[in-house]
Amino acid sequence: MKLNTLKPACGSVKTRKRVGRGAGSGLGGTSTRGHKGAKARSGYKKKIGFEGGQMPLQRRLPKFGFKNINRVEYKAVNLDAIQALATAKNLEKITLADIVAAGLASAKQLVKILGNGQLTSKVDVEANAFSKSAEAAIKAAGGNATKL
Repeated sequence: MKLNTLKPACGSVKTRKRVGRGAGSGLGGTSTRGHKGAKARSGYKKKIGFEGGQMPLQRRLPKFGFKNINRVEYKAVNLDAIQALATAKNLEKITLADIVAAGLASAKQLVKILGNGQLTSKVDVEANAFSKSAEAAIKAAGGNATKL
Protein backbone atom coordinates (compact mmCIF):
# COMPACT_ATOMS: atom_id res chain seq x y z
CA MET A 1 0.00 0.00 0.00
CA LYS A 2 1.32 3.41 -1.01
CA LEU A 3 -0.03 6.81 -0.01
CA ASN A 4 -0.06 8.02 -3.62
CA THR A 5 -2.39 5.18 -4.66
CA LEU A 6 -5.07 5.76 -2.01
CA LYS A 7 -8.52 6.63 -3.34
CA PRO A 8 -11.88 7.16 -1.63
CA ALA A 9 -14.33 4.24 -1.72
CA CYS A 10 -16.26 3.86 -4.94
CA GLY A 11 -19.47 5.91 -4.83
CA SER A 12 -18.57 7.80 -1.66
CA VAL A 13 -17.63 11.09 -3.39
CA LYS A 14 -20.32 12.81 -5.48
CA THR A 15 -19.72 15.76 -7.78
CA ARG A 16 -21.63 18.95 -7.06
CA LYS A 17 -24.59 19.71 -9.36
CA ARG A 18 -23.51 22.79 -11.40
CA VAL A 19 -26.76 24.39 -12.57
CA GLY A 20 -27.09 27.16 -15.15
CA ARG A 21 -24.02 26.18 -17.20
CA GLY A 22 -25.63 25.91 -20.63
CA ALA A 23 -27.96 23.54 -22.45
CA GLY A 24 -25.27 20.93 -23.03
CA SER A 25 -24.93 20.24 -19.31
CA GLY A 26 -28.60 19.26 -19.07
CA LEU A 27 -29.03 21.72 -16.19
CA GLY A 28 -29.23 24.98 -18.18
CA GLY A 29 -32.40 26.91 -19.08
CA THR A 30 -34.47 27.11 -15.92
CA SER A 31 -31.63 25.70 -13.77
CA THR A 32 -33.88 23.16 -11.99
CA ARG A 33 -36.18 25.94 -10.74
CA GLY A 34 -39.20 25.21 -12.94
CA HIS A 35 -40.99 27.94 -14.95
CA LYS A 36 -41.63 31.46 -13.59
CA GLY A 37 -43.18 32.28 -10.21
CA ALA A 38 -41.64 33.66 -7.03
CA LYS A 39 -39.59 30.52 -6.34
CA ALA A 40 -37.86 30.84 -9.72
CA ARG A 41 -36.60 34.38 -8.99
CA SER A 42 -33.34 35.34 -7.33
CA GLY A 43 -33.58 36.57 -3.75
CA TYR A 44 -36.71 34.49 -3.05
CA LYS A 45 -37.49 34.02 0.62
CA LYS A 46 -40.76 32.64 1.97
CA LYS A 47 -42.38 34.79 4.66
CA ILE A 48 -42.83 33.22 8.11
CA GLY A 49 -46.27 31.63 8.30
CA PHE A 50 -46.89 31.93 4.54
CA GLU A 51 -49.30 29.24 3.34
CA GLY A 52 -49.21 29.75 -0.42
CA GLY A 53 -51.70 32.61 -0.44
CA GLN A 54 -54.19 30.83 1.82
CA MET A 55 -55.13 32.89 4.90
CA PRO A 56 -52.43 31.96 7.44
CA LEU A 57 -53.32 30.25 10.71
CA GLN A 58 -52.29 33.23 12.86
CA ARG A 59 -54.73 35.44 10.91
CA ARG A 60 -57.56 32.88 10.84
CA LEU A 61 -57.71 32.60 14.62
CA PRO A 62 -59.24 35.40 16.73
CA LYS A 63 -57.29 37.48 19.20
CA PHE A 64 -58.06 36.85 22.86
CA GLY A 65 -56.78 37.53 26.36
CA PHE A 66 -54.48 40.21 27.73
CA LYS A 67 -51.55 40.71 30.11
CA ASN A 68 -52.50 42.54 33.29
CA ILE A 69 -49.77 45.14 33.88
CA ASN A 70 -50.72 45.38 37.57
CA ARG A 71 -50.32 41.64 38.28
CA VAL A 72 -48.14 40.79 41.28
CA GLU A 73 -46.28 37.49 40.92
CA TYR A 74 -45.53 35.56 44.13
CA LYS A 75 -43.32 32.53 44.72
CA ALA A 76 -45.46 29.98 46.55
CA VAL A 77 -44.02 28.33 49.68
CA ASN A 78 -46.17 25.80 51.52
CA LEU A 79 -46.43 25.22 55.27
CA ASP A 80 -44.78 21.79 55.04
CA ALA A 81 -41.66 23.49 53.59
CA ILE A 82 -41.75 26.02 56.47
CA GLN A 83 -42.05 23.16 58.98
CA ALA A 84 -39.15 21.28 57.37
CA LEU A 85 -37.03 24.45 57.46
CA ALA A 86 -37.90 25.11 61.12
CA THR A 87 -37.00 21.57 62.22
CA ALA A 88 -33.83 21.33 60.09
CA LYS A 89 -32.35 24.66 61.25
CA ASN A 90 -34.08 24.68 64.67
CA LEU A 91 -35.63 28.11 64.03
CA GLU A 92 -38.42 29.86 65.93
CA LYS A 93 -38.54 32.86 63.58
CA ILE A 94 -38.35 32.41 59.82
CA THR A 95 -37.57 35.51 57.77
CA LEU A 96 -37.34 36.08 54.03
CA ALA A 97 -33.56 35.72 54.30
CA ASP A 98 -33.99 32.21 55.77
CA ILE A 99 -36.36 31.23 52.95
CA VAL A 100 -33.90 32.51 50.33
CA ALA A 101 -30.95 30.80 52.07
CA ALA A 102 -32.86 27.50 52.05
CA GLY A 103 -33.33 27.85 48.26
CA LEU A 104 -37.13 28.04 48.40
CA ALA A 105 -37.12 31.41 46.60
CA SER A 106 -34.66 33.83 45.01
CA ALA A 107 -33.78 37.20 46.55
CA LYS A 108 -35.79 39.16 43.97
CA GLN A 109 -39.02 37.14 44.30
CA LEU A 110 -41.97 38.05 46.49
CA VAL A 111 -42.93 35.14 48.75
CA LYS A 112 -46.47 34.00 49.59
CA ILE A 113 -47.02 31.35 52.26
CA LEU A 114 -49.73 28.83 51.31
CA GLY A 115 -51.58 26.48 53.63
CA ASN A 116 -50.64 23.10 52.15
CA GLY A 117 -49.21 20.77 54.81
CA GLN A 118 -49.10 20.66 58.63
CA LEU A 119 -47.38 23.11 60.97
CA THR A 120 -46.62 21.48 64.31
CA SER A 121 -44.07 23.81 65.95
CA LYS A 122 -44.57 27.41 67.09
CA VAL A 123 -42.94 29.56 64.41
CA ASP A 124 -43.02 33.28 63.63
CA VAL A 125 -43.02 33.72 59.85
CA GLU A 126 -42.19 36.85 57.83
CA ALA A 127 -43.31 36.96 54.19
CA ASN A 128 -44.79 39.30 51.58
CA ALA A 129 -48.22 37.61 51.65
CA PHE A 130 -50.15 34.78 53.32
CA SER A 131 -53.18 32.77 52.33
CA LYS A 132 -56.02 32.75 54.86
CA SER A 133 -55.53 29.05 55.61
CA ALA A 134 -51.76 29.50 56.12
CA GLU A 135 -52.26 32.47 58.45
CA ALA A 136 -54.85 30.51 60.46
CA ALA A 137 -52.56 27.45 60.71
CA ILE A 138 -49.59 29.56 61.90
CA LYS A 139 -51.74 31.27 64.54
CA ALA A 140 -53.25 27.90 65.61
CA ALA A 141 -49.72 26.54 66.18
CA GLY A 142 -49.00 29.55 68.43
CA GLY A 143 -46.87 31.45 65.93
CA ASN A 144 -47.14 34.83 64.29
CA ALA A 145 -47.61 35.75 60.59
CA THR A 146 -45.98 39.09 59.71
CA LYS A 147 -46.61 40.70 56.32
CA LEU A 148 -43.73 42.76 54.93
